[in-house]
Amino acid sequence: MHIIWQLLVGLIIGAIAGLLIPGKETAFAGLWWGWRWLAFALVGVVGSLLGTLVGRAIWKDQNYSAGWIMSILFAVILLVIVRYIF
Repeated sequence: MHIIWQLLVGLIIGAIAGLLIPGKETAFAGLWWGWRWLAFALVGVVGSLLGTLVGRAIWKDQNYSAGWIMSILFAVILLVIVRYIF
């Protein structure tokens, strides 16, 4: 159940990050619509993971967990990187 919750929250974070990036095309425009939601969920989960790792490094707290803003920020950064790669 924990994995399903993480994917659902990752999908929300990835969708918000996708809406924040300007332009009509998204990084995953070439994907079939059914796979696009999974790609955005993975970007959201990875963005949250990166936000947690950076937050732990900055604040030196092992119990730090990335909040919504930090997760969305890193998901946006990750989407920009994916857009420039593809």
